[in-house]
Amino acid sequence: MPRYIRLYWAFLLNRLKILMEYRLNFLIGASSTLVLEATSLLALWVVVRQVPDLNGWTLDEILLIYGLLVLAKSISHMFADNLWTLGWAYIRSGQFDRFLVRPIDPLFHLLADRFCHDGIGNFVIGSALVAKAWAGLAIPVTALNLTYLGLAVLSGGAIFIALNLITAVSAFWITNSIPVILVVFNTSEFAKYPLAIYPRAIGILMTWLIPYGFASFYPASYLMGRDVGAVAWLGPPVAVALGFVAYRFWQFGLRHYVGSGS
Repeated sequence: MPRYIRLYWAFLLNRLKILMEYRLNFLIGASSTLVLEATSLLALWVVVRQVPDLNGWTLDEILLIYGLLVLAKSISHMFADNLWTLGWAYIRSGQFDRFLVRPIDPLFHLLADRFCHDGIGNFVIGSALVAKAWAGLAIPVTALNLTYLGLAVLSGGAIFIALNLITAVSAFWITNSIPVILVVFNTSEFAKYPLAIYPRAIGILMTWLIPYGFASFYPASYLMGRDVGAVAWLGPPVAVALGFVAYRFWQFGLRHYVGSGS
């Protein structure tokens, strides 16, 4: 583990040096997600303006849910965005083969090969939304709440990464896995709002099948004092279990990789 930490740090520093060669591009990329999230927030504001009390949920409560999801997504965006490009940038071009002849884990190499600075904008927006909602809801600033918040964001990010990895593995068979990733990733739009406002089937989907609810709704409910039971503490175990399944699926795909012929 210490070796991989040192290696990742070396990869990260090298990536930052490359990015800072073109500082304007770095700033544009880092801020581009601010514009995208601003449009989503505008849509949210329009919905809440038309329905101020959304099935018992206020604007600040929804902003907390939304902010937690954006923070979790930012972790995946910054540190695992290469999963989106696995098919067309690595397998189709033949570049993936170089990961197989180096003395480090191929998945680690894929993830460390590119830090995506676009995710910084997601992180800034998510942090601002959580801070605004936290103050508006007068959530106590305690060691327990702050620790829980940190665990929720990290486990939420791990859930995003695991689900992206499971779907990205399809690239070993179909080369372009982006449509498959999008099918699952886009369901996270449901998790921007309280799961309680949806039909029960959506709640089950976002909890037990595609568990984005553990990145937003359940931790937000706990912080707001809404009783959702023991499920509020299942985020980290779900992230670990899903990560294990995702890695085993990755290994299965890797065993069936035969190259693209490029």
